[in-house]
Amino acid sequence: MPTLSSSSDYRKKRIAVLISGNGSNLQAIIDHQQQHAELYEIAIVISNRPQAFGLKRAADAHIEQKVIDHTEFDSREAFDAELQKLIDSHQIDLVVLAGFMRILTQDFTRHYLGRMLNIHPSLLPKYTGLNTHTRAIEAGDKEHGLSIHFVTPELDGGPVILQAKLEIGADDSADSLAEKVHRLEHLAYPQVVQWFVEDRLSLKDNHAWLDQNCLQTPVEFNADI
Repeated sequence: MPTLSSSSDYRKKRIAVLISGNGSNLQAIIDHQQQHAELYEIAIVISNRPQAFGLKRAADAHIEQKVIDHTEFDSREAFDAELQKLIDSHQIDLVVLAGFMRILTQDFTRHYLGRMLNIHPSLLPKYTGLNTHTRAIEAGDKEHGLSIHFVTPELDGGPVILQAKLEIGADDSADSLAEKVHRLEHLAYPQVVQWFVEDRLSLKDNHAWLDQNCLQTPVEFNADI
């Protein structure tokens, strides 16, 4: 796999991670960043929920944390405007949604178009929204997984960069599938973040491009879980 150029004009990227809860994907990205500190820094972690455990993960890693409680705003637009103001004040190159349980406004997503990633627990375009593991089982699917995509105004509809697949076993439940998918997420998400901060990944004409190649199909991520 190509490595980052050692050119002296390279500027370390700054990322913001948005969370709402436990922050296990945040932890995976923190662990990855600590091993690749020359590539990027996590400038801030932002939660819309004051009690999110991910805030403690950030504090333990000496990363700035900020809460913008969505319940204190009269509208989705007002919340997103405050969130955008905070992100932009930190000169962020990439916004990473890691279990951020908010539907973002079109103005917000357009502002960060090509600079915002999301991870979704299904093989998009299947099962946008919630309860994806249950829906996959109820549909009788033989496989399930995750998708990492650029965020666009269409909910869970941005160009997919990478997918990781796993077989659904006869004894699998929604909980067991969720556990398996989480393990894959913790391996796959840091990889895609790394592609972006290495300037290998971009969004052009509503397509994901990796290493100057348009991804006609998502990269298939393979890992032993």
